[in-house]
Amino acid sequence: MATQLETRMTPVKAISFALVGLWLLIAAFPFLWTFWGSFKVQADFFSKADWTNALWGTNTTEETGGAFTGAGYHGAWITEEFWQNVINSGIVVFFTVIISLTFGTLGGYALARSGFRYAFWLLMAALVFRAMPHITLVSGYLLPFFEWNIWGHLPTTIIVLVAINQPFTLWMLHSFFLNIPKDMDESAMVDGCTRFQAFRHVIVPVMWPGVITTGLFSFLLAYNDFAVTAMLLSEENETIIPAINSFLGTTQVEGKVMYAVAAVVSATAPLFVLILFFQRQIVSGMTAGAVKG
Repeated sequence: MATQLETRMTPVKAISFALVGLWLLIAAFPFLWTFWGSFKVQADFFSKADWTNALWGTNTTEETGGAFTGAGYHGAWITEEFWQNVINSGIVVFFTVIISLTFGTLGGYALARSGFRYAFWLLMAALVFRAMPHITLVSGYLLPFFEWNIWGHLPTTIIVLVAINQPFTLWMLHSFFLNIPKDMDESAMVDGCTRFQAFRHVIVPVMWPGVITTGLFSFLLAYNDFAVTAMLLSEENETIIPAINSFLGTTQVEGKVMYAVAAVVSATAPLFVLILFFQRQIVSGMTAGAVKG
């Protein structure tokens, strides 16, 4: 009897489920609509006469003989060589995450274990730097990059993204390290470990969920960045987001909109896979971060 009462749907539960379902529908609709429209021609997906053309593919059927077409994906990936932009993004993201986490773990651990007051002021300075708009920071790099003839290359963009991302990784990893008791370091050093050995073999394995969580946010920063990559990369070295923007064209130049739609779907799909694959580590890192003393 008690079980039946507990499982019975109450008005509050019904409203809660309805609100969650509505939120999911609103949140998922843009991507689902874009995914569906990526297999249509532009006359259907952007039809002003009848929006239902995007559902049934009226013009797509007339132009291609079927209600669906992969012309947008072929045009983006093959004709416009979007695969090269994906490779460029992969290089930028990989090195940005690796370098950011390396310096972030070392710096965050040092600041968390430091008993000096300068650690607080270093974190405050990092927070101010992180709060500044990216565009104001990038402008300071342009002149030396042009003078040294290194503008437009991937390594220079990686350096700037790491500089922008580093304050965030310092703050986040510093908070994770603070949750780890100092007794663990001291016990390891009593057993004969050096400070670095204690950090590497004892502390890092314990706060691994925090590293994964921070690495995910570093990944998203580099993967989704537009301001830095658009200003610091040449056309042949463009990453995913600036390439999609170039597909859209401008008010003076007609773009290839369906290439952009197909590229958006291609760029978004890996994010879903990443979140699904690392969801347990992300939740663990966001809620706990480490062991409880």
